Amino acid sequence: MPAGSRKSLGRLGEQLAADHCERLGWRIVERNYQTRLGELDIVAVDGAALVFAEVKTCRAGRGDPWQSLHDRKRAQVRKISGLWFNERRIPFFERVRFDAIGVVVDEAGDLVSLDHIEGAF
Repeated sequence: MPAGSRKSLGRLGEQLAADHCERLGWRIVERNYQTRLGELDIVAVDGAALVFAEVKTCRAGRGDPWQSLHDRKRAQVRKISGLWFNERRIPFFERVRFDAIGVVVDEAGDLVSLDHIEGAF
């Protein structure tokens, strides 16, 4: 898959995940926060919890969205969240949580499945 279509696939998955979070009643604080270390996909508030959600997307029949959520990626998201905290100077939250959202779409870009794991890492 060319890099351009991989990027657009990722953006589609992130939009579907953001829509899911909003349906849950979350308030999305930021999307696609960029640093030299990488990106945070979704930062949201779920009640008293601040949630950093990592979104992984793939096409149906072409793998598993979770296969790229390895230990190195999890550590990277934690580091980037620290940069986000330092830059944003946000108010206190009772909890900070790292969720994972796996999105599978078909060739037309329609949602096949969305799996959300709260406190995934």
